[in-house]
Amino acid sequence: MPIPEDVTGYELDKEVRQELMSLPKTLAEDVAKNLVMVAKLLDEEPERAYGHARIALRLASRVAAVREAAGFAAYGVGKYAEALAEFRAARRMTGSSHLWPVMADCERGLGRPEKALAMAGESEVQRLDKAGQVEMRLVAAGARRDMGQAEAAVVTLQSPELASHSVQPWTARLRYAYADALLAVGREEEAREWFARAIEADQGGATDASDRLAELDGVEFVDALDPDADQEDEPDRGSGPEPVGLRTEEPRDDRDDEGGASGR
Repeated sequence: MPIPEDVTGYELDKEVRQELMSLPKTLAEDVAKNLVMVAKLLDEEPERAYGHARIALRLASRVAAVREAAGFAAYGVGKYAEALAEFRAARRMTGSSHLWPVMADCERGLGRPEKALAMAGESEVQRLDKAGQVEMRLVAAGARRDMGQAEAAVVTLQSPELASHSVQPWTARLRYAYADALLAVGREEEAREWFARAIEADQGGATDASDRLAELDGVEFVDALDPDADQEDEPDRGSGPEPVGLRTEEPRDDRDDEGGASGR
């Protein structure tokens, strides 16, 4: 697959570049460039990212960073069995637990929420950092909703991290998931409050909390690309955009907005 000339491979984290030093120089450069492309394309063009990941995997399957990247690329296109296999391989190579939440989310993707929930209770979770533990809580709440346990999902998300006024990289997503869980059990006023709190923490636009809040307030949106929107009399208004799930919370089209870990 073509790689832009300005991609050098040095865009990778230092730790990943060090892993690639076990390879011959030219091979390491090729692998590095493909890994850079995976990172660049994963959110917007996951199919292309997957293609680059497969190339890197073919060239250097014994490098843990390559197996991890291949896992996230497969995860991004909904190939959950393949993603889980790659994450397990990376974990065997490194002994690290940081992929545990996304592995559990793959179990959700494979239609095994009970397995994901069981993983949330295993000792591996205690080895995660705070961000990883929050991700595991999000996955567990999603598994509860997959199992039809909406009230339990609300309880699962109630935690010191949710109550904290400190804003962390995961704060907006946690508040958003809680708001969505509240809405699912009919607690609309509380959901409105938590969507608003998610907006306060979401400086980077990681969620669509503002759209969700507007929908609750009855605001309708006009699709600017809809040719019928230019009618002279009354424009044809839609009901607003669909909730945009987060990829690492929401890798499946048919899943709730809580799920999804992102270890990138």
